[in-house]
Amino acid sequence: MIAETVCSAVSAAGLGIAAVSAYRKRFLSAARLAGYSLVPIGLVLTGVVGWAADTAFSLKAWVGFGMLGVAWLVFLGTRAVERRRGGTRKERRAAKAAQREAVAPAASAPSLGGSSRQAPGRPAAKPQSTAPAEDFSDIEAILKKHGI
Repeated sequence: MIAETVCSAVSAAGLGIAAVSAYRKRFLSAARLAGYSLVPIGLVLTGVVGWAADTAFSLKAWVGFGMLGVAWLVFLGTRAVERRRGGTRKERRAAKAAQREAVAPAASAPSLGGSSRQAPGRPAAKPQSTAPAEDFSDIEAILKKHGI
């Protein structure tokens, strides 16, 4: 009974503010305020307010809401763990298999010339003057791959 009275008072106040807003030539905000102020009366007339009042004072309903909260936390926790691990078990196996196939057998060896350190007693090799100064074919391939 009190909830219905409060909702009626809120609706009346909202409609009064909407009328003042319309008087000040702010018709869009007046219409929006009128729409919002009719919501509490609509909730009272549909019985939602009575149901909510009965639910708010029911121990059984609060235990149910608590169980829903616990279930929600469990779902969030499992989702966070799944994201940290990188997906489901099947997805992780597929990713490992794809990673093994993607790595070439000789990829572990350095692809650029020898090491930068020289062995003692060996002279440094001079660059060949007959070969072009630099080969840009690999850079061009990368640029073509990206559409540049």
